[in-house]
Amino acid sequence: MAHHAPRPPSVRSVDRSTAVPRSRWSRFTTALAALAGTAVVLTGGATAAHAEPSVAEIERQIDQDWNKLEPIIEQVNATREQLAAKRKQAGALAKQIAPLQARVDAALGQVGGLAADAYKGDNNLSTVNALLGSRSPSELVDGLALLDRFANRQQEQVRTVAELRDQLAAKKQPLDEMITELSRTEAQLAAKKKQIDAEIVKLQKLRLKVYGNGGGGPLRPAPCPAGYPGGPAGTAVKFACAQIGKIYVWGAAGPDHFDCSGLTMAAWAKAGVSLPHNARQQHDVTRRVSRSELRAGDLVFYYSDLHHVGMYVGDGWVVHASQSGKPITMKRVDDGQINSYGRPG
Repeated sequence: MAHHAPRPPSVRSVDRSTAVPRSRWSRFTTALAALAGTAVVLTGGATAAHAEPSVAEIERQIDQDWNKLEPIIEQVNATREQLAAKRKQAGALAKQIAPLQARVDAALGQVGGLAADAYKGDNNLSTVNALLGSRSPSELVDGLALLDRFANRQQEQVRTVAELRDQLAAKKQPLDEMITELSRTEAQLAAKKKQIDAEIVKLQKLRLKVYGNGGGGPLRPAPCPAGYPGGPAGTAVKFACAQIGKIYVWGAAGPDHFDCSGLTMAAWAKAGVSLPHNARQQHDVTRRVSRSELRAGDLVFYYSDLHHVGMYVGDGWVVHASQSGKPITMKRVDDGQINSYGRPG
């Protein structure tokens, strides 16, 4: 009976069936729900019953799994940016509410005083006693009018307090919801960071299996940049080239470590141009250019979901932060599934 050697198992991602919940919280909570609902679980090191996987097979496994993990990293980066913006909104809303809260507190104090007076009979009882002792019908009419005005003033004060209280409740509700959502987001980000770090450790073990502690080839195979453009692009591209050799760390934007969008963000920040820390968002805020228009400093976006970005440095080369544990390096611009090109500024 013939026996067939089993194929080496590959590193794989599982459990993508988790439904992404709909939320009433605009794009922020939609992204947050997607983040919370996404699970990337990689297996441990690759083993084989009869033969170790080849270097090419392990590299292919690393690339496949990294291309599943990097979108999650970029999504975390985007959620962090949105979280910071929501914190600012919550702070501004709290400042707006503070004066209204003070007015409500003061008005409640006044109404509390009226209630105490009414309970003790200091005002109403004395007024009623005066009416009973009126010596003429005209005095009685005048007394009733006075009592009516007093009652109206009390009702107006109570109504004003009720209105202020309702205004405060209406303004506080979105703030309370926002604070609750921020707390939930921070907890989810902490959990996601733990998961990502664990997956990166697994990938790094695979890489060490292939290379030991060595590198994967020359980091600067061509002049970087090919030529020095003037203006902000020149500043950005020189900064990116100067980071070659620094190690990729997800979520980092310098000075010692970078991820892909952190590198391009930091490079253009040197040139005075602000970019978000997320590849897809960088795509959205940059001007589209064609391949023939590409010049040093432009951004090159990869993959259909835009989860990777590098900086074009001329002569067909880009500088990019590729994967966790790997140094920033140069590669040919066509080495990867190009989505589009963008020009900041």
